[in-house]
Amino acid sequence: MYERIMVPVDLAHAETLEKALRTVADLARIYDAEVCYVGVTTSSPGPVAPTPEAFAGKLAAFASAEAERHGLKATSKSILTHDPSIDLNRTLVHAVEETGADLVVMASHRPGFPDHFFAAHASHVAMHAEVSVFVVR
Repeated sequence: MYERIMVPVDLAHAETLEKALRTVADLARIYDAEVCYVGVTTSSPGPVAPTPEAFAGKLAAFASAEAERHGLKATSKSILTHDPSIDLNRTLVHAVEETGADLVVMASHRPGFPDHFFAAHASHVAMHAEVSVFVVR
């Protein structure tokens, strides 16, 4: 049913992704699907890595570790953007097309007051992606 599952990951907050990572691992095993871990970075030094190349290396290592831990086929895609705080939603929707994903599994947070004014990334991807989006809280 699914062949390629995209999972956006924020390496600066990887500890908050465990439920979504377990969910994608289970789905990947059920459907024998490949998982593509997608990370978005900037050319400026950040909390995860000082350069885009270092970020891509850390993302690849993360994907490899997840693949080994869960027995999956996995790849990674690092995307460079000028300002992730502005471009993230559009970048993730475009990444669905670039990766050829037919399912997106995204971690989300529990909705709160600010969400009435600022839409969450997961809701934006769910509204604009042409594939199914599984939002995990």
